[in-house]
Amino acid sequence: MKKLMIFVAVAVLAISAVAGTASAKTFLSIATGGTAGTYYPVGGGIADVVSRHAENLQVTAETGNASAANLNLIGTHQIEVALVQNDVAYWAWKGQNMFSNPFPNVRAIASLYPEHVHLITLKKTGIKDFMDIKGKRVSVGAPGSGVEADVRSIFEVAGLKYEDMSTDFLDFNNTTQRFKDGQLDAGFVVAGYPVASIMDLATMHDISLVNFDDEFLKKLEAQFPYFAADVIPAGTYKGVDQDVKTPAVMAMIVCDGDLPEETIYEFTKALWDNIDELYKVHSKAQLVTLDTALVGISVPVHPGAAKYYAEKGLNVPEVK
Repeated sequence: MKKLMIFVAVAVLAISAVAGTASAKTFLSIATGGTAGTYYPVGGGIADVVSRHAENLQVTAETGNASAANLNLIGTHQIEVALVQNDVAYWAWKGQNMFSNPFPNVRAIASLYPEHVHLITLKKTGIKDFMDIKGKRVSVGAPGSGVEADVRSIFEVAGLKYEDMSTDFLDFNNTTQRFKDGQLDAGFVVAGYPVASIMDLATMHDISLVNFDDEFLKKLEAQFPYFAADVIPAGTYKGVDQDVKTPAVMAMIVCDGDLPEETIYEFTKALWDNIDELYKVHSKAQLVTLDTALVGISVPVHPGAAKYYAEKGLNVPEVK
């Protein structure tokens, strides 16, 4: 009986130790994007990689409502980590555009990959040039989203106004759905290619992507430096057989600056030390490299991430 009691006591202690270890984990949530975009699979992949390789962290990906909404969650301490555009992160940190007050707690973990402006149209509309959208039915992104803010910047440089066309404020899914329903002539999506909803649309309709000319791209970069001229390669989408020149911004992963240094150090290390595992998730993830981890950083880098980059010999930018 005495031996049995000792055995039971040891078993209870062992179970308690395991339970204690489990409860010691730090739980983090990542706000991603809608299921039709690129943030959703990439954010889910990041959560999986970090959870499996960071001993003290358990990370869960959640659907989000674009960059501005994700940054509002970060700024108000409602979520720990988020995928966002570098331009919108800057506006959130400074309290500009759609942000009436600054969120000084927004901190960068890493730049991920370029996000391209897709100006989608159907070949039957006859839209060939950016300015051809005047008088057309055009989706400019969900209200308050990073897409819509980018479109406003592009329109400002082009001298366009929403009143110059029939404007709809639609997210990725609704933009492509309106095309399917014959209710749109053109629509803007800002995301890393290939975008699932655009690929789906291209299987049902003859789509085109509108080119931006070099002169306009130079003006846009000069006025809004977070844009960079880039190319969506031919063949990315069915029926789009030529390279498409277009502006791009950078996708970033950001966090709440109030998170402990050690937490974000462990997160950053687990991600970059096992980055090859992320490449299986989405083709865009193959552009996520340590060499470009600090490209386009528009807000201060979290001290935990900065510690990891310093160990790797990278120069951490000072953002003011």
